[in-house]
Amino acid sequence: MTAAVKTTPGFASRLVNGVLAIKPLANLAKHQARQMMIKRAERIGVPWTKEVKTLQARDWKADLTQIENSQLSYPDYYVTSFHAYETGNLSWQAAFEVEPAAYAVHSKVVEGAEEAQGDPMLRQSYHNILKSQIPNEPQDILDVGCSVGLSTFALQAVYSQAKIIGLDLSPYFLAVANYRAQQRQAKINWLHAQAESTGLPDASFDLVSIFLMCHELPQSATRQILAEMRRVLRPGGYLAIMDMNPKSEVYQKMPAYILTLLKSTEPYLDEYFALDIEQAFVEAGFQTPTITNNTHRHRTVIAQVSG
Repeated sequence: MTAAVKTTPGFASRLVNGVLAIKPLANLAKHQARQMMIKRAERIGVPWTKEVKTLQARDWKADLTQIENSQLSYPDYYVTSFHAYETGNLSWQAAFEVEPAAYAVHSKVVEGAEEAQGDPMLRQSYHNILKSQIPNEPQDILDVGCSVGLSTFALQAVYSQAKIIGLDLSPYFLAVANYRAQQRQAKINWLHAQAESTGLPDASFDLVSIFLMCHELPQSATRQILAEMRRVLRPGGYLAIMDMNPKSEVYQKMPAYILTLLKSTEPYLDEYFALDIEQAFVEAGFQTPTITNNTHRHRTVIAQVSG
């Protein structure tokens, strides 16, 4: 039996939602959020503007044709504004800016560390937890919501002997990921598909990793994806999710102005924060997961296939 969706936000969050319901104010918030990220990136030594211009100067037509599944249909929740981009992840601009944005957003996640090292240290903290809780090294790995490949390349560095597939719903992201893989001479297969319906064979992976994707989903999509991951995992396989920690004091005490900027770029944040992740795992056919905090605002959830 599936539990009812709980999405009732607190007073501050409802107030922010009211502000964002006014389109001019929502657009202003998105603009401010974007500018704040660009300025932070440049301040910590990440050349956002220069890197984006370099990618924009390249002809990407062949890359897109190679990677895109033209028959794929996009779910309604995906065809909306994300991360201050009007067309969400379905644009070159979003794909070109993912990497510098990651460095900007994660610049302060590891206390006491250099800000430019925040993103790689966040990824390292996740992999440290994987290594400590998954006893056998996985041979076949699926990286869901792989974006432009940052999470995929990090997994490959840890599990160098594994066969890895990076799956994403944005062909623009995957085109950039494939280009980066060629630069690195990395052997990774990229799959343009829905995470809810991958088309991959049953029981074909030892580990499925989902890094910073679930906060971008409505609860219904998350539940469908968990069920699909249960299907593609082998008996004894593991699902690992690293994402924002709804129980973190950082989010509970976040000033209204910052919360407004955050929610202007994350339309499903209320649903994500209200999701009972442990119950959702169990309902999808996994054992009760372990939940480990890996920064003051992130957590790693790991569960093994039941039976």
